[in-house]
Amino acid sequence: MEIAVPKAKVRGHLKPATRRERWAWYLYDFGNSAYAAVVILAVYAAYFKGTVVGGAEGSRLWGLSVGIAMLVVAIISPFLGTLADFAGTKKRFLFIFTAIAVVFTAMLFFVGPGDIFTGMLFFILAEIGYRGAQVFYNSLLPEIASPKEMGKVSGNGWAIGSFGGIVCLGIVLALIMLIGGETVTRVSFVITAVFYALAAIPTFLWIKERAEPQPMPEGQTLWTIPFTRLAATFKEIKSYKEFIKFIVAFLIYNDGIMMTLDFAAIIGAVLVGMNQMQLIIFMIVVQVTSVAGAYLFGVLADKIGAKKSLVISVGMMIFIVALLFIVKDLVFFFVIGALAGFALSGVQSVSRMAVGKMAPVGKSAEFYGFFAVAGHTSSFIGPAVYGWIAADAAIIFAARGMDALPAEQAGLRVAVISIILFLAVGLVLLFGVREKKHFNDLEAENEPAGL
Repeated sequence: MEIAVPKAKVRGHLKPATRRERWAWYLYDFGNSAYAAVVILAVYAAYFKGTVVGGAEGSRLWGLSVGIAMLVVAIISPFLGTLADFAGTKKRFLFIFTAIAVVFTAMLFFVGPGDIFTGMLFFILAEIGYRGAQVFYNSLLPEIASPKEMGKVSGNGWAIGSFGGIVCLGIVLALIMLIGGETVTRVSFVITAVFYALAAIPTFLWIKERAEPQPMPEGQTLWTIPFTRLAATFKEIKSYKEFIKFIVAFLIYNDGIMMTLDFAAIIGAVLVGMNQMQLIIFMIVVQVTSVAGAYLFGVLADKIGAKKSLVISVGMMIFIVALLFIVKDLVFFFVIGALAGFALSGVQSVSRMAVGKMAPVGKSAEFYGFFAVAGHTSSFIGPAVYGWIAADAAIIFAARGMDALPAEQAGLRVAVISIILFLAVGLVLLFGVREKKHFNDLEAENEPAGL
């Protein structure tokens, strides 16, 4: 006998989100962007690769660490997202994963040279918390913005979040300039954890979750309801053709995005010899242009549509990444980073907004769960592929007589080809997504919508 799964009830339809609620949502992005800027982009990636591990093997183990964390989140996020929709507990799950991210980011302080296992373990757990929290943070977007406003609100969140990365990186840079040393580098992880935690507090105090808990169907439990609801969604999958096509395209092009992000610090350190201070300044530049990119692409998406905006931003990324084949000096690398920050934030912000517009009423966390599966699957595949290719290519070049550094540089450039391929294939698939004129509204019934 088929079990009927009741539709989610969403309270507060007649009461739009307050400005304070939106600012609370923006501030969460302000905090978690500090984690991305310091841990993934500017400091920990290079510290782990160069100090904790050392050599080309550091690239391989970094890609593996990112991949393991993403694989875990890809497995659990659809089930937890479905449960959050049913029980009206998005904020509760958001709090749990945020706490995990904050605690283990601070624990990175204890990772020193040669602490490879600890360095991988603490980072993997912090990354699981950070990425898992994004599922539930993103799923609050349809509750604080109407479909017509989602592009702007999502872009504002990304732009304000980028400012958070700039502020935190500025604090870390000041400490390195004034004091310097490995200890300051490790202290930066504690600072990032505190920064993230403080910025997240308004989200839990001010945002009112509008989804009401649903009555438990007879014969079901909290352990079985996610499987039941997911099964029901899969049965209706034909109604969500455009969403599936978009998710497949996103999975592919996001591989290229994640490879670029996760290896930016390593590429900068190896190709142009950037030191820790230069890396931080570089990432501040990237964050500044990300503010502009997130805002402008958010406005553009509301005017010309998500698909056209994504085509432009992904196309820009292909051109920008190709420039890594010819970069040889620091100034040119800074120019590439500035352009990449602009385009990257556009891709990520518009992709997030597109899911919010396509999600049926009462299934926002569930659809963001599927979005997370694609995002974290690509986060698992992309960095692992890049790290593997770069390390193996470096070994091959070294066996042919190259010195260690030129061999590692050549390996990183060879691996850039894989980034371009992922972006290009994703762009081609994106052209096949049909953009519709109307999206589901929060007041509408459960009706599928296209990109």
